[in-house]
Amino acid sequence: MPKKLLDLFCGAGGAAMGYHQAGFVVVGVDINPQPNYPFEFIQADALELEPEFLEGFDAIHASPPCQAYSVLAKRNGNAHEWPDLVGAVRDILTSTGKPWVIENVEGSPLINPILLCGTMFDKLRVIRHRLFEANFDITPPPHIPHKAHPRVHTLDKRKAHYGKTDEWRDFVQVTGGGNCTIAAARDAMGIDWMKKAEINEAIPPAYAQFIGNALMERLAALETLQQ
Repeated sequence: MPKKLLDLFCGAGGAAMGYHQAGFVVVGVDINPQPNYPFEFIQADALELEPEFLEGFDAIHASPPCQAYSVLAKRNGNAHEWPDLVGAVRDILTSTGKPWVIENVEGSPLINPILLCGTMFDKLRVIRHRLFEANFDITPPPHIPHKAHPRVHTLDKRKAHYGKTDEWRDFVQVTGGGNCTIAAARDAMGIDWMKKAEINEAIPPAYAQFIGNALMERLAALETLQQ
């Protein structure tokens, strides 16, 4: 029987597609409408879901809002204006007794997370660091030092490498100083169904596929123990 994964704070489905590629049947939940979500979607408050509903899934992924932990919020001194939900989400997931994953940005209060970056994956061309906390072991791929990251494409004429890169060949930074077209961002991220605002918030499906493969191994090991 296929394994079911609940995708909380799902957005437009970057993580969902990766888990789907790892073999999961995915159901997304978000408090906002997500018309471009590629799988079954339920509009609801992830913090208000009934335990009986959570029980219907083999594993849970959650990507609570990251704005409170972002570099920009800390720089602007307004991090307190955004919801700080990691602790509450962790409590809910732990209470289920199921394998779970929490994804967020660098600077978020995750416990012993692994870091994933686009440089770890052959088919990606994006510099996008994300942290993953899980209640099972995940060994990340090797990560080159930040100072050795490849140069990213830019549309900023003030930068020395302006005009010397190609957004279809080189790495891009989907938001911020890298700059690229939405078409190139989709190509670099491995996402072809999202609008610009959606892809700005998404993780590449390759990240979740990597996590999902480890999660499948964990579920298989649990089944073996129960036999």
